[in-house]
Amino acid sequence: MKRILILWTVPAFIAGVMLISCSKNDDGDNTFNIFSVEDDIALGKQLRQEIEANPQEYPLLDKTQYAEAYSHIYRIRDAVLASGRMIHASKFEWEIYIIKDDEVLNAFCAPGGYIYFYTGLIKFLDHEAQCAGVMGHEMAHADRRHSTDQLTKAYGIQILLSIVLGNNPSMLAEIAASLAAGVATLAFSRDAEYEADEYSVKYLSETDYDPLGVGGFFQKLDEAPQLPEFLSTHPHPENRYDRINEVWQSLGSPTGEQFPNRYNQFINSLP
Repeated sequence: MKRILILWTVPAFIAGVMLISCSKNDDGDNTFNIFSVEDDIALGKQLRQEIEANPQEYPLLDKTQYAEAYSHIYRIRDAVLASGRMIHASKFEWEIYIIKDDEVLNAFCAPGGYIYFYTGLIKFLDHEAQCAGVMGHEMAHADRRHSTDQLTKAYGIQILLSIVLGNNPSMLAEIAASLAAGVATLAFSRDAEYEADEYSVKYLSETDYDPLGVGGFFQKLDEAPQLPEFLSTHPHPENRYDRINEVWQSLGSPTGEQFPNRYNQFINSLP
């Protein structure tokens, strides 16, 4: 049985500046963040190193051996970045890694834009617009910096500070494992999930993709014989689709392509 995991991002915190101050997104978002953008990037790099050091838990596809697959998924990423609606499009790394596990339906984006897609999720989706919708959702969590607040709530500032000081190396491994497992204690709030959905639609509305791609993913989940466990703590797919449709209509109901044939080529390039 496939494990269906929530789409979310682990919060950001790390290094460099020891004086903690409030920062604010510069696009009218009133959310204050006690961590800097540089902290997001630094923690993301540490999490990437932790994941790369544990290939048994995280069997990453080699980017040279599977160059075609990575070409497909980077094309999708580039379209989202080119939407012109992202705050940190040029500052975050936005690197992508594919984890080989057909039994896991999950994707996540670490702080600073380190994006991970499981092969199980890629093969579960019907077309490229759905994949772009999921991509936009994950990138929105990182770009809107929802992650920092949630990690602080889950672990506390003192524990995170111990990671900064290098006094708690095991905690980094725990955070990486929680990130990949989609644990409930690190799940985003409903408002954060709705906002990530909203920005996925906004990003795709500026591309050739069908802006309702992320809505199509939730419709597909809703049609599954058994609802995923994560829906007990997150908005139901049907509710999310309704709100996604409202955002789409508010943008003038823009249209786009789904690219199913091109997506099949992507799937066929995977092991």
